[in-house]
Amino acid sequence: MTRPFVVLKFGGTSVAAPEGWRTIAAATRAHLDAGRRPVVVCSALAGVSDALDGLLPAAVGGRHAPVLDDLRRRHAELAAALGVEVDLSDVFEPLERLALGVSLTGEFTHRMRARAMATGELAATRLGAAHLQALGLPITWIDARDCLTTVEAGDTPAHALAARCDDHADAALAARLAAHDAILTQGFVARDPQGRTALLGRGGSDTSAALFAARLGAARCEIWTDVPGVYTTNPRDVPQARLLRRLDYDEAQELATAGAKVLHPRCLAPVRRHRIPLEVRCTVHPDLPGTVVGALEDGPAEVKAIAARRNVTLVSMDTLGMWQQVGFLAQVFGAFARHGVSVDLVSTSESNVTASFDPAAGAVDDATVAALLADLNQVCRARALRDCAAISLVGRQIRATLHRLGPALALFEDRRIHLVSQAASDLNLTFVVDAAEADRLVGRLHALLFDGREADDRLGPTWRETFAAPQAAATPAAPWWVAERARLLAVEASPAYVYHGPTVDAAAARLLALRHVDRVFYAIKANDHPALLRRLVAAGLGLECVSPGELDHVFAACPALTPDRVLFTPNFAPRAEYAAALARGVHVTVDNLHPLVRWPEVFAGHDIFLRLDPGQGRGHHAKVRTAGRRSKFGVAPEELGAVADAAAAAGARVVGLHAHAGSGIREAGAWAETAVFLADAATRFPDVRVLDLGGGLGVREKPGQAALDLAAVDDALGPVRRAHPSLAFWMEPGRYLVAEAGVLLARVQQIKAKGDKTYIGVDAGMHTLLRPALYGAWHGIVNLSRLDAPLAVTADVVGPICETGDVLGHARRLPRTEEGDRLLVATAGAYGRTMASGYNRRGAPAEVVLD
Repeated sequence: MTRPFVVLKFGGTSVAAPEGWRTIAAATRAHLDAGRRPVVVCSALAGVSDALDGLLPAAVGGRHAPVLDDLRRRHAELAAALGVEVDLSDVFEPLERLALGVSLTGEFTHRMRARAMATGELAATRLGAAHLQALGLPITWIDARDCLTTVEAGDTPAHALAARCDDHADAALAARLAAHDAILTQGFVARDPQGRTALLGRGGSDTSAALFAARLGAARCEIWTDVPGVYTTNPRDVPQARLLRRLDYDEAQELATAGAKVLHPRCLAPVRRHRIPLEVRCTVHPDLPGTVVGALEDGPAEVKAIAARRNVTLVSMDTLGMWQQVGFLAQVFGAFARHGVSVDLVSTSESNVTASFDPAAGAVDDATVAALLADLNQVCRARALRDCAAISLVGRQIRATLHRLGPALALFEDRRIHLVSQAASDLNLTFVVDAAEADRLVGRLHALLFDGREADDRLGPTWRETFAAPQAAATPAAPWWVAERARLLAVEASPAYVYHGPTVDAAAARLLALRHVDRVFYAIKANDHPALLRRLVAAGLGLECVSPGELDHVFAACPALTPDRVLFTPNFAPRAEYAAALARGVHVTVDNLHPLVRWPEVFAGHDIFLRLDPGQGRGHHAKVRTAGRRSKFGVAPEELGAVADAAAAAGARVVGLHAHAGSGIREAGAWAETAVFLADAATRFPDVRVLDLGGGLGVREKPGQAALDLAAVDDALGPVRRAHPSLAFWMEPGRYLVAEAGVLLARVQQIKAKGDKTYIGVDAGMHTLLRPALYGAWHGIVNLSRLDAPLAVTADVVGPICETGDVLGHARRLPRTEEGDRLLVATAGAYGRTMASGYNRRGAPAEVVLD
């Protein structure tokens, strides 16, 4: 009897480090030992596809060398870590020639982009094959392009970058691969009928694995990723998310299409058609059971998960002529088809049709949207609505659950709902809302629908329950407040913010150790306590202010502070504020054309900085993303020429360029991308000597999160800095320096049981800590009075403010809690006291600094 095939897919985070390859080797060996023939499908290293996607646009401006250097470095470092020597010149040299050609011609095609992006998978699997062979595994490297052929040839983005392959059984391919004990190949890549490289769309490695499984008649397809299965919602946003042990193919398809990122939407159809079980497993924790997707018998009517898709674009089409007009919808959807835009959701009325773009079909650029709207406006009045999010309740027989969804649906009261869609399959109910509302709504919906449900054969443990013990064991040092518990309990004032000086010092030392950052300025809006300001100034940091009041405050708090160590970065400030700041001699940043054009005499003879918009915001929430078309900050890229002319006409010298993308950024390469953008812009300003890369460095706050890798941030900056030795790099973080150093102490005032909900009321609320209500921010909460007591209750921790949004934490696991206990809210040192208000006249919290 021939050995059955089993397909194992490993994503970018799985293949980016030796630990992941240990899991790959163990899983491959286990299947070999069990008499199966493993086909291992691997993605590019984490972050490499993004870098390759940006390579050719960078090459148009001649900025490709740092990107290529970084790609070579990352693969060389992994090879060294794996203990192998692999010559990748035949992979990278064609890529280098391609980028050079683009730099000379100033243009590139979709096919060229596909060739460039395929490099990531080819390089990663070459390293992996050498490593597995060195371990003694009988692995054979095979080019996936020799196995998968797309159904059509063409030069459109869909043909080159999001192509499709048949999933029919392929006896010839199975016979060819059966000659090998184990195979290592690539995800994401294929060839078109003309032999040219094609891609299967971003996230297409899942699809590749499913295609291999279908064509080979595999016994099983395993998707190995960084989470141990499919959860009831994104567990990194909602730690109370529950593992879904089993899903039907249709349920998994609906979840993937609705925005759950564990599985790509296009990977389900091949395994469902061939009835191949699909299992989601965790590379980091291979011992944990995952989610099995297969053909299940009908279950009860229920909501199984909540999914959210961001970056949704709606097109709203108004016309009175639609009423009883034969063929109107055909005209409308014909326009979508002509412009290659796939429609996802649709809602109709007598005078309006609203449709959303299908995100799984690929991003739709501004030019395509503009052309589509121009076409549609021939038959109706059409407009695009950007920055939307689709929130979907996914499950079985959703219509039969509507009577039980009343409390959940009440959350949408007073929210702007652009579209409601109930799937004909009865598998989902979707609401399209403003993107800024998505995080908060998902968290609250999950609390209402899933908190308190018992585990069973379908619903597993929460993310927090799964990882609480391993996380504690893996953390070498407990948070500072554990050792300082006695001193914290001795603080009489309540509510009170308490700041730990040594933790601030440690954060400052980490930033000052960055080799490629010349100066660090602390953004005082995060926390302006005078003792902390003096501490940071003494450590060698400068200070960044955004208002005259902050300028007065820092000079009063730090008498030895000199103006050259202060940045003034206002936004939509009046003329007098610029004039006063320039008179003080601090570094002044202008972020708009208006002041230079209307008040040129204010800036005449002065050195200034310009804040530029890098075009794309980043961060943990829409309200902290400070770049892009929808952000009020910075000079737009298309205005660079005008602002350069205005500065010259005003007699101002632009000596620094500044950009800030957002807050809570966790991608190590983000600041290098900002540096590349600013360095390119600096060619317009001959006096520039400083690039201010902004701040926004993310901190660890949720269970399962890793700390931002500052060494990786520094390494990413290195090639850019070496390419521009005459420019100094500055940074201006705020939250990174103080968030983990601060806690909020609150006293329990009441406990209430209301139905199946428990509320713990404390004397701190949204007037004390606004971030949970404003951003949906998550802060750890513990009962400091009973820190070692067993967890016994799940409760919402709420404040005394007369607002429904006055919630510090939903569904928190705490010990038995009594009136008078002290609760501690962690990671509260930033944007806590500085954003506190006197709402309801509750008064301001106290502040205490511990040395």
